[in-house]
Amino acid sequence: MAHHKSAKKRIRTSEKRRLYNRSVKSRVKTFSHYFEVAAETAENKEDAVAKLNTAISEIQKAASKGVLHKNTAARKVARLARQFNRTFSK
Repeated sequence: MAHHKSAKKRIRTSEKRRLYNRSVKSRVKTFSHYFEVAAETAENKEDAVAKLNTAISEIQKAASKGVLHKNTAARKVARLARQFNRTFSK
């Protein structure tokens, strides 16, 4: 356990950030999953486009807040876009 005042504060703030980061990452995974399900069924292209845009928006928000590294975000976006193009280019 920390004894210094600043160390105690760092413990508090790092715990708050950990919980915040976890919730943001969970949102990214959730919206990515929604898109992946829509792309797998491949019934409605407009629905898949809307879900793709939402997932990309969540990923970019996470990157801008510092939760995800910008290269990680770019990789995730590229993979989703590639999946969309493979599914709907037929």
